[in-house]
Amino acid sequence: MVLRYAALLAVVVMASGCVQERVVHERRVVERPPPTQYVEVVAPQPPPERIVEVEPMGRPGYVWSRGYWHWDGRRYVAVHGHWEPVRAGYRYVHPHWEQRNDGWHLRVGAWVN
Repeated sequence: MVLRYAALLAVVVMASGCVQERVVHERRVVERPPPTQYVEVVAPQPPPERIVEVEPMGRPGYVWSRGYWHWDGRRYVAVHGHWEPVRAGYRYVHPHWEQRNDGWHLRVGAWVN
């Protein structure tokens, strides 16, 4: 019986030497630049009327990005609104469509200074 405990103890001691301690490094916050304001989406026809959605009550540290119509190459598809984290020193421009000579261009929601 003592021999079994001695063997078990030897296995535990040998196995404990195989364990490697995992080093965890602190991760830095990486600032992303604001996304580009224009997306190369050109639609041949105007989008439907503005999407009617109930804008939720304010949320500290966030801005509500309104829903919009997205052109998928054949038709408009509704994209629902979402929360965007506030970026210090920037203001938010909601997504919208602009008419130009070659059709309708989507200007996505973006932070501008």
